[in-house]
Amino acid sequence: MILSEAIRLRIIELLKENNLTAYKLSYRAGISNSIISDCKRGKVKEPTISSIIHICEGLGIGLKDFFDSEYFQDVEAIDRFEKNPPKVV
Repeated sequence: MILSEAIRLRIIELLKENNLTAYKLSYRAGISNSIISDCKRGKVKEPTISSIIHICEGLGIGLKDFFDSEYFQDVEAIDRFEKNPPKVV
């Protein structure tokens, strides 16, 4: 599984477990609602660790707890060439 998909699924799972909306979590986390909504919808391919830390703070969990999930068992990073193909001259 690609890392961004694992993060997306984990955020959705934690929102459900805590009976929270993206808006309510963004308020608790002190970050923009669009950051959480974009992660949740898969628009963000590489969420920053800072955003994930804020999300954890809003949920009252540690970073370790966020990544302690089956989603991260066989996770892969996005291929750099997929994101920025090499230029052919």
